[in-house]
Amino acid sequence: MYITILGRQPTLGMAELEQLYSSSSVRWFSDQTALVESDTFDFERLGGTQKAGRVVSELRGDWRRVSMKLVSAYTQAWASRAGKITLGISAYGFNISPRDVQKTGIILKSKLKAQGVSLRLIPNAEPALNTAASHHNKLGLSDNHVELLIVRANNGNVVVAESVGAQNITALAARDQERPKRDAFVGMLPPKLARMMANMSVGRLTSEAATVLDPFCGTGVILQEASLLGYDVYGSDLSEKMVDYSIVNLKWLQDNHRLTNSVHIEQGDATTHQWTASVISAVACETYLGQPFSAPPSPAKLTEVRGNCDHIISGFLRNIAQQLESGTPLCVAVPAWRSADGTVTHLPLIARLSSLGYRQTPLTHVRNEQLLYYREDQVVARELLLLTRA
Repeated sequence: MYITILGRQPTLGMAELEQLYSSSSVRWFSDQTALVESDTFDFERLGGTQKAGRVVSELRGDWRRVSMKLVSAYTQAWASRAGKITLGISAYGFNISPRDVQKTGIILKSKLKAQGVSLRLIPNAEPALNTAASHHNKLGLSDNHVELLIVRANNGNVVVAESVGAQNITALAARDQERPKRDAFVGMLPPKLARMMANMSVGRLTSEAATVLDPFCGTGVILQEASLLGYDVYGSDLSEKMVDYSIVNLKWLQDNHRLTNSVHIEQGDATTHQWTASVISAVACETYLGQPFSAPPSPAKLTEVRGNCDHIISGFLRNIAQQLESGTPLCVAVPAWRSADGTVTHLPLIARLSSLGYRQTPLTHVRNEQLLYYREDQVVARELLLLTRA
């Protein structure tokens, strides 16, 4: 069993896990964490999980009790460990200070030193190490680079896990910032969100020849992440410039990562285009998000923008429905507008998906309306629609 430390918007990470491993294999442990029981768990595949660890113990109690058990268990387990140990300790869900966590590590270090074992302790600025600290210290990536993830649920249950790695923020930043062609005007889809969307659309498809289509490919971020996951990719965009950008970026990606998957990109209006792939296994895309806003728009303006977006996206869904086989999964990012009081305005089309030829994919652990990606200062959020062609 594994525990996952989910990202800034944990409902998205949970939805990704549920789509990949099934609702019966995942469950919430706390507000920010989920447990996964799977023989095929692959942390490197995930976009919505910051860290993950293999569960080694389940306890109950406060930090003092847990700390004593940790020191006792690892003093014994590492008594004859060869080579220097680099250790990080991350505590989640406890009402403690970074100093409390550090004290546990110092006691363990002292006891191991008395047995001739050398340990380097990563300092805690917070009770849990941030992803950057875990990643840059390579914690969880070898026997002597260890991060203990200690997670307490609201009911007092505690899980102790040994990390299998932290999100590779270096690689994510490189794919975002070092690709040859970028365009801030069309929006910057974060690679980790693109990866989540690819995973949510493909789900548990097992075909090695699966093809992922992005009909609004832009600069190719979703195609990029689907390629790295091992799928053939097919992209299209209304803009000739974006088609050129995607071609250059996907060539750069293939050269840098020695990928051999198929890539096809063409120009086309998603509301009328006829895609030529014989089989489209899944669709993942960010559609037209409308006008950006730095502050909530007036009711009249919101009605106008919402209507325009609804018209364009409905046209796309109606068009592609005629070209997809029944059962084809889709993950479609559409706009939703956040008001100052926290309420969210959704697209009208969500209420009439069945008339467009789709059914919304049911999730067990997350409500569909919770699949929103945004920063706190953003008015326009991305709402992820998980759909199946009826």
